[in-house]
Amino acid sequence: MSALEYMEKTEEILGKVKKTQLEKIKKAAELGSDSIANGGLLHTFGTGHSHLVAADIYLRAGGLLPVQAILEPSLMLHEQPFKSGELERLPGLAERFLPHYPLNSGDTLVIISNSGRNAVPIETALLGKEMGLKLVAITSLQHSKNVSSRHPSGKKLYQLVDVVIDNCAPAGDAILESKDAPVPYGAISGITGPFILQALTSEIVKLLSSRGIEPPVIASGNLDWGSEHNEKLIRKFLKLLPWLQRYQGVRGN
Repeated sequence: MSALEYMEKTEEILGKVKKTQLEKIKKAAELGSDSIANGGLLHTFGTGHSHLVAADIYLRAGGLLPVQAILEPSLMLHEQPFKSGELERLPGLAERFLPHYPLNSGDTLVIISNSGRNAVPIETALLGKEMGLKLVAITSLQHSKNVSSRHPSGKKLYQLVDVVIDNCAPAGDAILESKDAPVPYGAISGITGPFILQALTSEIVKLLSSRGIEPPVIASGNLDWGSEHNEKLIRKFLKLLPWLQRYQGVRGN
């Protein structure tokens, strides 16, 4: 198998996402646009490599400002990947860190988990439901439906949310096989996940515009006019996201 074959297989899977998941993405965008139109937030959350997907639309040029990525350090890869792998299976952990984030009833929370079986993403969904959040999952249904849950409830992520978006990854995430490799290789969820999220936020921009609401889109700070645009936009969201006061150019105003 070659780099070209990986690219061709990736194109095939992205086409499958487009063909089979577009209506689910639009439904999720309706939830997100309602949250933002009503003065709330769109949240994203993932553990392990899924946190990379969650971060892809967070404070991103061309993205929406009222997005809060829940990036719990102990569940990310930079503090020892095996440690985060153990912690994401630990029941009771989610209730310790979620209260530290600005989650409010009516917000939309997108939970990314390829397997959908580990305790923390499942408990995040359960707690989010208790808090009145609208819940979206990005997961591999092929994987999730063929493994057992690691949560005491026996539930998996796709069984707990309002909208399920299938990332179309195969069980195990890898899309290539070779007689020279002992197991499949070439992960795909890190590509289909951002593809889905960028499509979702693009649909939210469209929906907000259709309501007569100017979409709060961030410009690249590397454009000559980008920082000025962003400073004006950020001032509108300081009460909703107080940590934005740390943004250079707003501090002290």
